[in-house]
Amino acid sequence: MLSVTKNENILIIKNSKFICQIYSINKEIEFNELLEKAKQKYPNATHYCYAYIIDNIKRESDDGEPSGTAGIPILQVLEKNNLNQVLCIVIRYFGKIKLGAGGLVRAYTKAATMCIKDHIIELIEGSIIEITFPYSLSKTIDYLLENSIIMNKEFKEQIIYQIKITNETLKKLEKFSNITIKILNTNIYI
Repeated sequence: MLSVTKNENILIIKNSKFICQIYSINKEIEFNELLEKAKQKYPNATHYCYAYIIDNIKRESDDGEPSGTAGIPILQVLEKNNLNQVLCIVIRYFGKIKLGAGGLVRAYTKAATMCIKDHIIELIEGSIIEITFPYSLSKTIDYLLENSIIMNKEFKEQIIYQIKITNETLKKLEKFSNITIKILNTNIYI
């Protein structure tokens, strides 16, 4: 499964400015926050068109552009690239020259295509876990987790990490008898 790394680019066509942003997202609630941030960062834009795919959920919006000229072309770019867990927002500042329906479709398609180019990543299935382990294992654990995302560390009687981890790395951790593993969330993508 594929997603994207965060990116933003600008495309100017006949005085209209198209600002495209892409994000890797896990939940629909993240979409609302990112769309609001785009509106705050680029106030007074004419349109905030978008498309996103999160597993089986697909949504798109033309945000006032003629029907089918913005959201659907953006969504088609995401689908064509087999992307998941991804949001693409294209912000348009109207340049006082009408592009026509075909021109809009081409412009939104090009903006989305340019933005995801070279930013596609492979998603790996994983989990969010909490592990507790003795200080004597800290170097070994840190080595095992070098490609994991450690979200939180606590140093008490033992060390406690909250981690986003691939299933493959989790299996390696499960082999240690002196580590306590608590699974907090499964079926996430890293």
